[in-house]
This record gives sequence, structure tokens and C-alpha cells, in this order.
Amino acid sequence: MDLYMMNCELLATCSALGYLEGGTYHKEPDCLESVKDLIRYLRHEDDTRDVRQQLGAAQILQSDLLPILTQHRQDKPLFDAVIRLMVNLTQPALLCFGSVPKDPSVRHHFLQVLTYLQAYKEAFASEKAFGVLSETLYELLQLGWEDRQEEDNLLIERILLLVRNILHVPANPEQEKRIDDDASVHDRLLWAIHLSGMDDLLLFLSSSSAEQQWSLHVLEIVSLMFRDQNPEQLAGVGQGRLAQERSTDVAELEVLRQREMAEKRARALQRGNRHSRFGGSYIVQGLKSIGERDVVFHKGLHNLQNYSSDLGKQPRRVPKRRQAAQELSVHRRSVLNVRLFLRDFCSEFLENCYNPLMGAVKDHLLRERAQQHDETYYMWAMAFFMAFNRAAAFRPSFVSETLSVRTFHFVEQNLTNYYEMMLTDRKEAASWARRMHLALKAYQELLATVNEMDACPDEAVRESSRIIKNNIFYMMEYRELFLALFRKFDERYHPRSFLRDLVETTHLFLKMLERFCRNRGNLMVQNKRKKRKKKKKVQDQGVAFSHSPEELEALWPALEEQLLQCAQDPELSVDTIVPFDAASEVPVEEQRVEAMVKIQDCLRTGQAPQALALLRSAREVWPEGNVFGSPVISPGEEMQLLKQILSAPLPRQQEPVEGDAEEEEEEEEEEELQVVQVSEKEFSFLDYLKRFACSTIVRAYALLLRSYRQNSAHTNHCITKMLHRLAHDLGMEALLFQLSLFCLFNQLLSDPAAAAYKELVTFAKYIIGKFFALAAVNQKAFVELLFWKNTAVVREMTQGYGSLDSGSSSHRAPAWSPEEEAQLQELYLAHKDVEGQDVVETILAHLKVVPRTRKQVINHLVRMGLADSVKDFQRKGTQIVLWTEDQELELQRLFEEFRDSDDVLGRIMKNITAKRSRARVVDKLLALGLVSERRQLYKKRRKKPAPSCTNGAESQKDSWQDDPEEEEHLSEGESEDEESEDGLSAGQVQGGSSLSAKNLGQSLRQEGLSAPLLWLQSSLIRAANDREEDGCSQAIPLVPLTEENEEAMENEQFQHLLRKLGIRPPSSGQETFWRIPAKLSSTQLRKVAASLSQRENEEEREEEPEPNPGQQRPREQSPREQSPREQSPREQSPREQSPREQSPREQSPREQSPREQHRAGALRALLSARKRKAGLVSAEEAAPGEEDWKSVPKKRQLLDSDEEDDNEGDRQAVSGTPRIHKKKRIQIEDDDEDD
Repeated sequence: MDLYMMNCELLATCSALGYLEGGTYHKEPDCLESVKDLIRYLRHEDDTRDVRQQLGAAQILQSDLLPILTQHRQDKPLFDAVIRLMVNLTQPALLCFGSVPKDPSVRHHFLQVLTYLQAYKEAFASEKAFGVLSETLYELLQLGWEDRQEEDNLLIERILLLVRNILHVPANPEQEKRIDDDASVHDRLLWAIHLSGMDDLLLFLSSSSAEQQWSLHVLEIVSLMFRDQNPEQLAGVGQGRLAQERSTDVAELEVLRQREMAEKRARALQRGNRHSRFGGSYIVQGLKSIGERDVVFHKGLHNLQNYSSDLGKQPRRVPKRRQAAQELSVHRRSVLNVRLFLRDFCSEFLENCYNPLMGAVKDHLLRERAQQHDETYYMWAMAFFMAFNRAAAFRPSFVSETLSVRTFHFVEQNLTNYYEMMLTDRKEAASWARRMHLALKAYQELLATVNEMDACPDEAVRESSRIIKNNIFYMMEYRELFLALFRKFDERYHPRSFLRDLVETTHLFLKMLERFCRNRGNLMVQNKRKKRKKKKKVQDQGVAFSHSPEELEALWPALEEQLLQCAQDPELSVDTIVPFDAASEVPVEEQRVEAMVKIQDCLRTGQAPQALALLRSAREVWPEGNVFGSPVISPGEEMQLLKQILSAPLPRQQEPVEGDAEEEEEEEEEEELQVVQVSEKEFSFLDYLKRFACSTIVRAYALLLRSYRQNSAHTNHCITKMLHRLAHDLGMEALLFQLSLFCLFNQLLSDPAAAAYKELVTFAKYIIGKFFALAAVNQKAFVELLFWKNTAVVREMTQGYGSLDSGSSSHRAPAWSPEEEAQLQELYLAHKDVEGQDVVETILAHLKVVPRTRKQVINHLVRMGLADSVKDFQRKGTQIVLWTEDQELELQRLFEEFRDSDDVLGRIMKNITAKRSRARVVDKLLALGLVSERRQLYKKRRKKPAPSCTNGAESQKDSWQDDPEEEEHLSEGESEDEESEDGLSAGQVQGGSSLSAKNLGQSLRQEGLSAPLLWLQSSLIRAANDREEDGCSQAIPLVPLTEENEEAMENEQFQHLLRKLGIRPPSSGQETFWRIPAKLSSTQLRKVAASLSQRENEEEREEEPEPNPGQQRPREQSPREQSPREQSPREQSPREQSPREQSPREQSPREQSPREQHRAGALRALLSARKRKAGLVSAEEAAPGEEDWKSVPKKRQLLDSDEEDDNEGDRQAVSGTPRIHKKKRIQIEDDDEDD
């Protein structure tokens, strides 16, 4: 439908409404349908609001809708429809367009709609229209809840919305051209509300507990009624002119008179001008022009004082985004009868309605029943009515609802939230700044009311004030609020009125705080600070145990004798000694140096048994490289190793030295963990005042001081008082030595009305005098005028340059000597190209003269030009983001070169020039289309042919098979937290899982989960064997192949056991099975598996026979004391075993089910493997157990065998055949697939 047709339809619809003849409106028969059609048209209007504009141009509301409303009120359906249409037509323009449009064409439509709304507001400024609305609203409120229908509630809400929309229309001062004490359109609207009795209905809705659902609507209407009013002026209406107001007016008149007289004297001193030809030309000596000559002045001498080099220059255009914010709130004085009505309304509202209404609104806000930003009306009402109450007859009981610590907290939270949103939401920063100003006004009135309570004659009121102030001054958030607001003040978003209110509120807060501290003597306040936990620095030669070589040589003979006795002691236990810290953030593999330091500490303190036990336990945890000795070490070699550890210069950990405190605070975020610590301290007002001594706050005060002529006397007093506190009380006059401030002082002193600003003039003379006194001693003070200064510069200016460095030299790092710089350069050039090591850590290990921190070394390398940036030494990540064209070509070449190899990705990672993570390389290969899926990059392993079995079975064929573990390896590359998670798990296994695994295993066996526990134990032992044979470790998934094991893996208690043992749960969305982490070594896996042995077997086993006659037992152990490796189910008597626990040898093959046969065979294979590891039995002794295992069906062996490969390897070792390392994964082929 085009615009022309729409106009025709609208014209026809409006013609069908009716017509006005004389003063009577005659409606048409289809008037109701026409009103509904107009509502429908408005619902489907376009973005330019064309229907709304056409109806406004036709003045439908003034000529048709208002007469229908006033003359046909008895027609209820028509009345309801007209109210609906009026609510839609009077909707604010901001709601119609969303915001003020920036596009000029759309902005034109916005302004046009705003013009029509102003015409609607003028049409409603009559007692007749509001009289009908008041009568209808009164009748609806007379109905009880049981008689009120849903349509009645909708009509109440629409009437309130219509009143809100009419009051919301902004005034047009250019068109109205009204002055103070003259009746504007808004004043006439308020008077119509008063005459119609609508104000009494609003008071009733505010005070009634049964009508709390309309509280937000009522509060919004009340706030719009008092939009242009000043509460202090409104409170003094009708009481005559107060003495303070008269004195203020007299002072203003005196200022104007003095300025006028000064202008007259200046004109009288000017010489008379005949004409321009006799004006003359003069040379101003000492003032250079563009060239080297003096300036030529072509005017009379009387105009010389107005000369400026800026005359004739074009002013610099300020970009719109940098322009200062404009003032939006304008206060005007209404006509006297309207002000009297508003004063009486405020008094009655405070007495009967304020507390219940504010309580209901606060409840709606807390329960989130209000719309967005409705809390701004709450804070406006708080600021306005508390100021009115304070200026009229102060009654604290009238505002008791908002006079509490909770209200302070609510306003402070919103103020902080608005400030944060202003920083993040830049597009709506101006709106957030206005809301921030409202919250600041509410906070100011709360403080002013509490301050007024101190002067109340009632003791209970003063006690309440003391309690509130005690809570406010105690909390750190309230004290830090003003500092944060000053530091983040932005002139682009905050108008000058915000800065004025902030200065006045800060002045009031400081005055209250100073008085409170003076009366209390000592004040304890809350203090919060962020404690930074940093990694300890590793430095050479620990401080705690510094011994000379002679002392260590003399200490060794006594230690050697104790160690030899402990080595022969059979009661020396290693199981209870844990050589690493499971709760540490450092991985277990990196704790070997700390374990070596622990052994050395035990030796130097004479704790020989602990040292020996630690050495043997560390040997089991870290067998790689024989750092703690080989597994078959002799006692003599063990003593020699301990002697070397005793005298070795091991690097120790110690807390940072005091001299590095400043550098420690600047450590990288990855080495910090900030913890907020709450404590109490004694409050010092001067220390708190020093927080305001910074250039940012002084600039804000200087900005407000520029408009000293427009400021009130109180505002100028607040500015002067704060600057006086900084200059006199803190002794920091030099903080105000700034050229812009001195220019302002010069303007103030030369002002003809300077006598009206006596306080400012006195302070300006005091600061200028201090400056010239300092300039006589320090000639550089004139140069310092050009810069804003901080406290450190102020101290140097007054006490001498260099005093700051000499006074704080103990807290700074020592300077680098030429020899240290040469050594640093030599070490850096020697180790910068070495791969696999951190060059900074290497330099720190070789710098022995002066202890340095990592950050000191990095900063000095950058300062010397050896490195470009600090980012070159980051220890995490490669910092390579984009791929260059050469790098992409190199990646394609490497892929084509290694695409037929077993490990494509591994070869690429070894040969690529720009080192990146595996995940980034995989993503780039996928993006280039070289591979279609990640599976193509998995490592491939060829299965070697198995040796011939004893029964002549066929050997398996060679086959290529994708390694399912490679997918886990790729996913680990994408996760940065994988290594730290596995390392933590590895540390937890030895620390706590072995202690609680037996208890969990006992409860799981009682639930009938013995078979899954046995499967878990065999899986752990098999993983340990694999890691010993292969020499490398990867995360191994636990794949349950039986229904019983699957059910166990879903059991919460079984999963809790897995976590205790350090087994990692599957990652969300990427993995399916639990995995044995790669960080667990073979020794740790065996200890975990040993902790799963059955407790029942330990209690019922008999004494174990000697496995080797030539070997002596250390001591007799009870069955409870025997370790799981020293027992086997074979050693139990048949009577002591349950049918389930009996050995498979003692049951006939007919009585054993396939599952029992498999379980018995796995148990025998497990025990054989344990004894072979312990050296208790030979391969021939374990062979009989394998015969029964071979009787299990072939498919069952393939599915569930855990020790098949180990048994085959043992058979190969017996026959002399070299063992072939084969993959432990067996491809499962189901016989049913052939059907």
C-alpha cells in the first residue's frame, strides 16, 4: 500500500469519527470501528512514523478525540478505545524511534513527531479533560478487588500511562518564550491536574497498600511533575524572603555594581579618538613578530592592553567526540500558585506517602518486577524529597525508609555499575553519565541528611546518625568512591553540574569524616588489599644451610655410620615416604631438584634414616636417568651417592629479597594469583587526604574553578577548602604550581569584583607567595610551571633533586656495573640460539655477583638493545598468530614430503621453521585442504607378525591400523590446560589415593564390583609394562568391553575411586572414555594397582612359604601386614575361599562358566607378572598357569586379555627367541558381521 492510498484511507477513517458543531460533538454510527481502525494503522506504520505524523498534522486528537473523551464518557467501549488511541498517539518520541536519530532525514521525522507531541500537551492543559480522567479513575478505584475486572485494571493503567505521556513531553522554550514567574504550558498542565483532583488520587495510590502494583507508574508521574523544580526554593515558597536569600541577592548586586564602575573608570582613562588617521603606529620592544623584528602596533595606546597574538586567528575546531557535555537539566521558577500547590503536595507526600511508596518501589526493584532503568526514578525521588525535607522542617521520620546503610549500599552499587557501563558501552556513554549523576545526587542527599541528624535535639536521632556514619566510614568501598569518580571524570560525558555536585559531596564527606575522627580519637576501619602470590625465585646456594666444605667433610663420618646402620635395618619402610608435593602447582617431573634438596637438608641436619628413605623413594618415582641411583645399586655406591648429595651446590628456593619488592609487584600475570585480604587498621585522616594529592584530582578542581563567576559561593568555598587542605595541611603547595592555575589566579586578582571572592583571593596570594619563595632557591621552578606534578616531583622540587632516589635507594634494585653488563651480553649471545632452554633462566643461573630477578634481566636486555621487546621472552605460547605466504608454502612442502610416513604430523612439527602448536598446524592443514579430516593425521603403527603359538595357530597378518591414541594426542595439543591437569593428577596419586583406595575398593567389593576392580588393576599394570618397554607414555583410554565393566564405569562411587587414583575423566564433547594420564610413571601405576588389592584376602591369607630357600625373610609378617605382592589367592586354603574366590584349578572345567574361566586366567596371569617383577618366580613356574588360560575361547581372549602379550614375551624369552614389541591394541572382529 503506497503513501497516497494510505492518506485516502486515513482521511476516510477520520471523517467517519464524527464532527464538532458549536460546542457539541456528534459521533458517527461507526465511530468505534473507526477508532479501532486508527489503532490498527498505528500498529503497522513504517520507520518514519508516517501515520503518526499525518494524524498529528490533521489535529485528530484536538478536534475529535478530546471532544469524544469529554462528551461521550458514558459509552464505555468507545471511551476505552479512545484512551487506547490517545496512549498510542502520545507515546514519547524516544520510544517511537528508539533513540535520537543521527541521520538528518530520520532526525527530521523525529523533530516533527516531537512538535505534534508538544501540541498535544498544550491541548490537554485544560481542567475539562483531566476532570473526566480523574472521575473515571476515582470510580475504578472505588471498586473492591472482588468487583474489579481485568478490563478495569487495564483502564487504570492506561489512564496513568496517558498522564505520564503528557507530562513527559519536553518544553519548547524558544516557542513559549516564558520567563521565571510566568505560566508555561507545563505550569498550566500542573494547574489542571490540581483543579481536577488528580493529585489527590496520586497521593491515594502512593499511600494505599492495596494499590502497590501502580507504585512505579505513580513515582514516574510525580518525578515528571517536579522535573524543573528546585527542592530548596520550593520549600521556601510562601514564607517570605529569608535573610540568607536577601544577603545572596545583595552580594550579586554588589558584584555587578563593582564591575560596572570598573568599566566606567577604564573608559574615563581612555584618550579621545579623533579619527583613524591620527591613531599612530608604535613598536612594542621585546615582543618579536614572525621575523626578527619587533611587533608593530597600529592602534592607539589605550588599546595596547587588549593586544593578543591570537587576534585574527581562526579558532581551532574541536571534534564533536571531544566536545564538553552540555547541560540538559534546566531549573526554572514557576508561577506562584503552581509553586504553592507543589509545596503542599510535597509536604503531604512526605508525611503520608514517601515511606510506603519507596518501600514498595524498592521491593519491585529487588524482585526484578520493574522495567530496565526504573531505579533512576527511585534515586531521583530520594534526592528530591530528602532535600525538600531538609530545607523545610527537618523530620527524619518522614524519610526513614531510605535512611539506612542498605540504601547507601544500593546507591553505591548503582553508581559503580553506571560508571563501569559508561566505560564499556561507549555509544550510550552520555545516558549512563546522566544516570550516574542521578545516583551521585542521591548519595549527596543521603550524606546531607545524616549530617543534619547530628544537629537534631533528639538523642535517638543522633545515635542513629552515629551508627550510620560508623558503618559508612568503616567500609572501604565508601571511602574509595570519591577517589575513583575523580580519577575517571571525563568532560566529554559529564557536564559541569556533575563536577560541581561531586566537589560538594566530597567536601561534605571529608568534613563529616574529619569531625568523626576528631571526636573518636582513634578509628578502626576495614582495609582490603590484593595479596599477590608469586612463584618463588630459584637462586644459587641456599641461605638456610650454608656450610663450608670443611664442615661438610667433618660431618660425613658420623652420617656414614648412621646410614650403614639404616641400610641394614629391615624395618626401614619406603612406602610411607612421598618425595614430592602433590598439592604443588609444579609438575611431579619437575620436582626432582626439590627432592634432592630435601635429601641434602636431612643429611645436613643429621636425619640419616629420613635421607635414606627419601633417596630410595625418589628412585622409585623418578627412575629415568638414574639420577637417584640405579635400581640395582650396591650399598657402597649408595653411600657414595649420598656423600655427593651432601656437598653438592644445589639451587634452593627462597622468598624474594627486600630490595626486589618493587620489581616483584610488576611480575607477569601468569606468575601472580591475587587474593583479596580483608583486615582492620587504624584510620589516619591525613593519610586518607594524601590520596587526593594527585594531578588528576587537582585538574578537575582547576576546571571547575575556571567558572568561579558562575559558581555559587558554596561551590567556590568547597574548591578553596580542598586546595587549602592539599597545600597547607599536607604541605604540598608545589602541587598547585601550574601555569594554567596561575593564569586563573591572575584573572581573579585583576577582576574588578575581586572583593566578592575574598577567600579565593587570599588563597591565590598565599600560593603565589610560596612559589616565589621557592623560586628564589630553585630556579627550575619556573620550568616546572609547565607540567602537572605528582607527590614525588613535589618532594624533589622542595627538598632538592635526587632526594627521592637517595631516600628510597634501599627499595630499588642495584645498578648494573660495566662488568655485569659485559657478562650479561656474553651469556645472552651464547645461549639465545640454544633450543629447548629458557635463555633468561640460564642467565640467572650464571649471574652470581648480585641477585637479579627475571624481570630485571629482561628489562636490561631490552635497554641494552639486545632484545626488541619484553614480549620476546614470554614463556607461554609462541605468539605467532598469522601465517605468511612463505610459511604456508613450507607447510605444503613438508606435508607432500612426509605424507606417506607413519607420523605425518610429528615429522612436520620437527622440521617446520616457525614453531607452532600442534593444534594450529592441524587447523592450517584443514584450512588449506591438504587433509579432509583430523583422522588422516593420526600416527600409524604397523603391527608386527606374532610368533607361532604352542598349538600351531596362525600368525596374524601385517596390517596398517590408525592409532586411536593419536586423536587424544591431537586434542591435548588444542588444550593448554592438559599438561597442568595431568601433572596435578600424577601428584595426587601418591599423596592421597593409596590411603583411601583400599576403603573405596572394600565398599565396591561389597556391592559386587570385584570383577571391574580386577579389570582396572590389570589395566593399570598393563599400562605400566607398556611404559617401561616403550620408554614413552601417552594417555591410555580405559575401554570397558563387557557389560559388567560398563555398568561399573557409570557407578558414581567407582568414578570417585578413579578420580582418587588420578585417572582423568573424559573431556566434555571430545572424549568418551576415562584415560590413564601420560604423567603417571610406571612406578606410580604399580603403586596404584597395588592399592586395589582385596582387603579380605589380606586378612585371611596364611603365612606365605619361602619363594627362595637361599634368601632370608626380613621378619615374619602377619597376613594383615603382608603387601599385596607377597600374597596370592593360591596360598589360601580351599576352605577359607568362597566359591567365587576359589582358584580356577580347584574347580572342574564343567563347573566354570566362560566368564569365571576368563577371570581366573586373568588373575593367574596378573600374579605371575607381579612375581616376575619382584623376581620371586621364574618363567617356568608361571607356565602351568597359562595352560588353563589357553583353554578360554579365542574370541574371549582377544576381547579381555590383559596379559597375553606379556605371557607371549615370557615364552619367547624362555625359548631364546628375541622378543618383538607389538602393539597392545587388538582389532576386534565380530563373528556376527558375516551373517
